[in-house]
Amino acid sequence: MKAAVYRRFGGPDVVHVEQVPALEPNTDEILIRVLATTVSAADHRSRSRDIPAGLILPSSLVLGFFRPRRPVLGMDASGVVEKVGDDVQGFAPGDEVVAMLGSRFGGHAEYVTVKDTDAVVHKPRNLAFDEAASLIFGGLTAQAYLNRTTVQAGTTVLVNGASGAVGSAFVQIASAVGAHVTAVCSAANHELVTDLGAQRTIDYQTQDFTANDTTYDVIVDCVGNAPVDRVRHTVNPGGAVLLVAAGLRSLISAKRDARRYGITVITGPGPYRAADLQHVVYLGELGDLRPVIDRSYPFDEIAQAHRYVDTGRKRGSVVINVAEAHQTVPASTASDHRIL
Repeated sequence: MKAAVYRRFGGPDVVHVEQVPALEPNTDEILIRVLATTVSAADHRSRSRDIPAGLILPSSLVLGFFRPRRPVLGMDASGVVEKVGDDVQGFAPGDEVVAMLGSRFGGHAEYVTVKDTDAVVHKPRNLAFDEAASLIFGGLTAQAYLNRTTVQAGTTVLVNGASGAVGSAFVQIASAVGAHVTAVCSAANHELVTDLGAQRTIDYQTQDFTANDTTYDVIVDCVGNAPVDRVRHTVNPGGAVLLVAAGLRSLISAKRDARRYGITVITGPGPYRAADLQHVVYLGELGDLRPVIDRSYPFDEIAQAHRYVDTGRKRGSVVINVAEAHQTVPASTASDHRIL
C-alpha cells in the first residue's frame, strides 16, 4: 500500500509517498481504507519538532529522539471498512467511518487499523469523505476540552486562534449551545468566524484582547501565547482557561494557578473517546458543526500540503484526498476555501 512516510525530522520535503507493507487487522481491529485525511498543526509539530517550550524531552518519548518512531503521520481518517477482526462488534466491511488516531498517527496512508474500542464511529451521513475528515481533529479536540468545563446558553467564551481547525470547532460548538463567543483572529478571518457563530471579533494584529475591562467565563487558547498569567484578570471568578497549546511552564503551574485564582485550568483533552466523536458526528449531521476546508490536495502532493500548513495561515482544515491513490473510488471534488 502507499503511505506518506518521513524518516527524519525536518521540513515538508522529508515527506515522501512510497510503498510500505500492507496491513492486516488483529482479531479486535478494523482495517479502514482511507479516502480522506488532514494535515494538521499536530502533524506540522511532529514532523518539524516545533514543540512548545520545555516539552522536547517528553515529546521525544512519543515521536522519537533521533528519528521518527512513527514514520506515517496523520491523526485522523475518513473512509470505508475493508476488513474486520473476528472479535469486532458494531462494524462490518463496507461501513463508512471516521476515526481519530491521536498520537498513534497512521492516517496518511491508503489503509489504517484501529481497535473497535478506539475513537471510531460511522461517518456523518450527509457529508462527503473529505468533509467528514475536516471535522475530526478540530471537532473532537474541542469537544474533549469542553467536556471538562461548563459551556451553556449565556456563557461568555473567548477563543484565541479562532480560525484554525480546533478554534473554528470551538466557535461552532459553543455557539450551538447558545454561548456568547468572542473570536480572536486576523481581520481577514473575521467574516469566517462570524459566519460560524462568533458574535464579536478581535483583530490580534491591532488589539490585545487582555488589555481592556472585558471578562469571560471561559478562555480558550489555541495559539500558545495566552498562559494563565496573561489572561487571569480577564477570567470571571469560577471561570476556566482551556490551554489547547501550552508549554511546560503552563503545565507545571496549572494546579497552582487554579487554586490561586479560583478558576479551572485545563491543559489537555483527556483520552479521545468514541462517545465524543459520535457527538461530533451528530453535530455535523445537524449542521451545527460545519466543515471548514481551506485547501485540498491529492495524496501524491502531500508535501505541498505540509508546506502550506507550515505557513501558520490555514483556515480550518487542509484535506488530503487519498481516494485518488486507490484509483477505484472517486475522490470528492474539493475547491479551495470551502465553508459548508
